[in-house]
Amino acid sequence: MKPILALSTCWCSHRHQDGYEMLREMAGLGFEWVELSHGIRITLVPGILRAVEEGIIKVASCHNFCPLPNGVMHAAPNLYMPSSRDFKERDQWLRHSKRSVDFAAQLGARNLIMHLGSVEFLWFNPAPKLEQYLEVHPGIDPNKDADYQKLLTRALTKLRSKKSVFWNHMRAGLSELLTYSGQKNVALGLENREKFDELPLDADYADFIAAIPSTALAGYWHDTGHAHIKESMGLLQHRAHLEKNAPRALGFHLHDVSAEGRDHQPVGSGKIDFHMISEFWRPEHELVLELSPRVTVEGVRESKKRVEALIAQRFVTA
Repeated sequence: MKPILALSTCWCSHRHQDGYEMLREMAGLGFEWVELSHGIRITLVPGILRAVEEGIIKVASCHNFCPLPNGVMHAAPNLYMPSSRDFKERDQWLRHSKRSVDFAAQLGARNLIMHLGSVEFLWFNPAPKLEQYLEVHPGIDPNKDADYQKLLTRALTKLRSKKSVFWNHMRAGLSELLTYSGQKNVALGLENREKFDELPLDADYADFIAAIPSTALAGYWHDTGHAHIKESMGLLQHRAHLEKNAPRALGFHLHDVSAEGRDHQPVGSGKIDFHMISEFWRPEHELVLELSPRVTVEGVRESKKRVEALIAQRFVTA
């Protein structure tokens, strides 16, 4: 047994008007599995259903919100947040997340990947100061630069001082969704995020996941690019973060980060150590290539080959 490898529709959904042709293109690149990402417009759904019914390809996972709410024509994973102060927004998040669970179940997908909101700042979000410092001081080691560490400590203190209300809203919404998704046999993949103020905070992830009963259909979802970006900000160490969270992992979003800091690049083209990442893969995992629409067909093929080579090194082919 070995992990399955899927391609995310984030690479191509924007340029397709027919979901059937979209999935045929992906199958033509040699993929047996896909992830339906958060850019699936409602108009793509009939073709998707037809392609899956005909066995053109299989859906391993969906990414909330999928499909997009009526009238939304672009990728919008944070359209509604479970952490919001606004009850109406939290209600919309739950309603559309349940709809995504239903769609995933209809397609036979085993995972629904989701974002869990953020801490809101009306004024003086500390994140821009961190980003500005790193831009002005390229190449520094954020863990050794004393001035940056002072700035980071102040920023994290401020972030944690405002966290509780948003954290409590998020956990309440997730608890209700977990009950629903469990009834539908769809697991929730709780994705690590790349922005400073998004939830859960990286240092909180292991305890957060541990608090979810092991019998629940939910777990950690590791995004390689997001973790690398956070590492470049001095917010985590990539390997150490995986060591803490991989035991409850359901799968991985795989993409590289360029020297300029752009993520969703072809695997092996940037700065991420994918051999290290592969040490944490297990046979039951889902591995998803989550590539930018700007990546060429050749970039997709090369990424597929590189991941397949790592799988071959780690697992005995059945």
